[in-house]
Amino acid sequence: MDTIDRKILALLQEDATTSLGRIAETVGLSTTPCWRRIQKLEESGVIRGRVALLDPDKLNLGVTIFVAIRTSQHSEDWLTQFRQATEGIPEIVEIYRLSGAIDYLMKILVPDIKAYDDVYKRLIRRIEISDVTSMITMETIQQKSALPLGYAA
Repeated sequence: MDTIDRKILALLQEDATTSLGRIAETVGLSTTPCWRRIQKLEESGVIRGRVALLDPDKLNLGVTIFVAIRTSQHSEDWLTQFRQATEGIPEIVEIYRLSGAIDYLMKILVPDIKAYDDVYKRLIRRIEISDVTSMITMETIQQKSALPLGYAA
């Protein structure tokens, strides 16, 4: 990965609908070599996909809740069951497996606390969890979709 690839990625992270011609012009290439670079970045999995970023408030999803989960079970089977239990719950938009005192962290988007309670009940019907701590966000200070590109090799 070179400087031109990083510039292409920066442009696409800013706006994935940017035309090939505009990207090529900005990075100092003609369209064909620029297109080849983008294709290579897609084939190698650096570019995993292109999406539209939606406004949760305009979709009546104004409440963001982080849920810290601890479990007494740490087997591969339990992890598989946990993945399956959470897959069918669209309000759960992110899940991380962690080291330390908390085993898993989930990000949930809902319109209100009643909707969160429904998500919680659906989850505990599907999988046994030892401890759940819910943290309701008061304000989003910073939220980025762009990844830092300075480490790309």
